[in-house]
Order: sequence, then C-alpha cells, then structure tokens
Amino acid sequence: MAFPSRYPPDLVDAVVQRVADARIVKAYGAVTTVARQMDLDPRIVQKWVTKATAPQAQQADRGADGTGPRHDYLVPGLLRCKFCHQAVALAETAAAAPAYLCGNDCWPKPLDAVVIADHVGRAVLRHAPRIVPLPAGTPARPHLAAMHAHRILTCVTVGAAAHDMTLTWRAAPLASPDRWETERAKRVAAARDLAARDPLRARQLLHGSLTGIDPATAAPHAVHAEAGTLLAALNLRLGELDTAIRWAGYAHHSANHLYGPTHRRSLHALHLFAAAHRSAGHHQRAYHLYRQLGEHFASSDGPRGHRTLAVHATTALVLHDLGHCQAAQDLLADTIATQRREYPGNPTTARMTHHLARIRQDCATKGHRHEHGES
Repeated sequence: MAFPSRYPPDLVDAVVQRVADARIVKAYGAVTTVARQMDLDPRIVQKWVTKATAPQAQQADRGADGTGPRHDYLVPGLLRCKFCHQAVALAETAAAAPAYLCGNDCWPKPLDAVVIADHVGRAVLRHAPRIVPLPAGTPARPHLAAMHAHRILTCVTVGAAAHDMTLTWRAAPLASPDRWETERAKRVAAARDLAARDPLRARQLLHGSLTGIDPATAAPHAVHAEAGTLLAALNLRLGELDTAIRWAGYAHHSANHLYGPTHRRSLHALHLFAAAHRSAGHHQRAYHLYRQLGEHFASSDGPRGHRTLAVHATTALVLHDLGHCQAAQDLLADTIATQRREYPGNPTTARMTHHLARIRQDCATKGHRHEHGES
C-alpha cells in the first residue's frame, strides 16, 4: 500500500527511526507512543515500521549499489566495551543483522550495529557536521557520518544497551564539542533578542543553531530545547504550523526530560504545542494538551489561579471547535464567574464574556437549544 503523498519521505524515515530508538528503552508500545507524540495515526506508523523492517527493505537499505551489504559502521577498534574496556568486533552474516559482540561476554546479547552507528553518526552531525564529505546540497546520513567518527572521537564505549554510550572527543579544535555548543548558544541568544523586531532573521539564526538536529529523533538538550521553543513560537506567528508543531513537540519533550513537567520552560513549550495544534485545526489533540496544561497550572497556582482560568477559557473554545457547544458554554460560564469573583475588573473577563456571547449566538443561528446559566 502506497503511503499518502502528504507524508514526505523524510518524515516517514524520522518516525521509523524514533520508533526504533523508543524500542531500545521500552520493548512494547513504542509505535503507539511515537504516534501520539507526532500526532499520527498508530496504524499508519505501524505500516511505515513494518515496511522499513521488511527483509527486502533491510537488504535494499544495506546495499550500496545492489551488489552487497554496506559497511558504513564505525572503524575497527573505535567501539569498546564499557565493562572490560576491550575493543568489540562486528559480526555480519547473511542470516542475521550486523551486530557488535563483546569477546568477554560482558553483554547479555549482541548490540545492533545499525543502531550504534546511528547514535554515533547523529552526535557527529550535531557537533562537527563539516567533517562529513558530501556534494553541495546533499543531506548527510547519520550512518555516513559514523564512518568518519574516528576523526573526532578517540573512543566510543557502550554498555549492555545501545543507548548506554559514552563518546570521548579528541582535543583538537575541530573535534571540541564545546566550541560548537558555544556557537549554538550565541545564535540562540541573538535570535531571542531579534525575535520581536526581525522574526525572519531570528528564524534564520535558529535554523543555523539547529543544523543537523532532527526534532523527531534528537535527544533532549538544553540549548536545542530553547532554540526549538523560539523557533516554534516564530513559526506559529509566521503561519508555518507544521514546523511549529514539530519544534514545539521536541521542545516540550526535551524540557520535560531536562527540567520536569512543571518547570516554566516545559509549560511554555506545552502551551506552544497546544496553540500550534489548535491553529492547525487539530482540535482533539489541542484539547488534550490544554487539559494537561490546565492540570499543571491548577496544581501549581491553584484551581482559581489566573493562569488556570485562562487555560480553562481556551479549553472551552477548543470544546466549541470540536462541536461540544453545551460543554463549552458551561465551562466558559463557570470560568467567567470565578474570574469575576477572584479578579474583579480584570480585562480578560470582558474577552471571555465576548467569546461566550459568540458561542451562544452560533448555537442560536444553528437552532441549538441550550439552557444558559448566569454569567
């Protein structure tokens, strides 16, 4: 079955890789988890994963020119066991996928060489993408970058699982990740200052700071999360909703991991994620995200906190977008009553009242019969 044309190949590849990464940590439920994170139908994601992991697809991906397997893994000797510190060997046979084996049996099972190369290659692309020789305009694949990892890494140690990995960088300026991180942080800071007066220039700087970073598969990272949050906000303002959703989703996931779900950065990213989905017309997804945001604010600010009430009002509008006009009116009317009692004279009350009147007028126009309480 052909995939819908609205799903670009890059997105399909990124989703499949994200499922593979998730399965390293959790064997079950990876497809459903990634589908929910990416706001995709789990059945579609399962089809992509099945197609990508079919024997003929694996063979095609491993064939450089259709004549044999690819050997775009780490150079021999670079990968070492975390426990015995000995170099591990690559075993590749026709009957099984290529895997790394510890000669001292420190690992309970062999480690997938493709996954190892992908992790290392993505790190190379994040910190030193210029070492990967490519024709102009050609995107770099992580596995190709992994072939050049020995130029900037002295050693890669791995434990009993592929994600338990430590990279040791060379001391040469080319290989220092600190310099690249400093440059990225400077670009993000400059973009933050420019965002209000020159959003296009700010967006350009953010794209530069996120070179080689795929929001669908990138690991949590403080600088990347901040850049993703800013980029999502700018794209939301500029109407680039698909891009806003992708980067807000990454920023939210990354900030949750780094700071916890109730940190201000996590909440800000969650708010952007919800707003982007709502602007794109994904009302069901937006509803759940706003509900989640409201629960966090209710826990931190209290059920009558100003931020809590503001999110409740927006949630009511999303309920109306979903067609639940009675529930929307009830929630908005209760929110207005609490707002008037707790924050008399606050200008947001007038906006809420205007929205409630608009919803009621819409119901009257459509011939709905609802009982209205006082507001």
